[in-house]
Amino acid sequence: MFRRILGVILSLIIIAILLLGVKDLPRYGEENSPVNNEVSRRYIDKGMEETGAKNIVAGVILDYRAFDTFVEASVLFTSIIIIISVMKKDSKVESDENE
Repeated sequence: MFRRILGVILSLIIIAILLLGVKDLPRYGEENSPVNNEVSRRYIDKGMEETGAKNIVAGVILDYRAFDTFVEASVLFTSIIIIISVMKKDSKVESDENE
């Protein structure tokens, strides 16, 4: 019973902290929001000429954000390898069980 009460109290504290953080976020679509800064304008205005890409999305992903994209791909590849190695059945264990 104590663990349930403690779990509920901790959950309520975490919810309150998260709601306080959300309260301070800028409104969606607001012009002066930090999301709408000079970087996105630069990508749109000069992205094609600086990168030589055929479209803005390819230029941003492959030139401006190449290192970030490489790290994300490495994380995904590593997680797939780990999942395969964990899920793989060990043939030696199976042969020992059959004997």
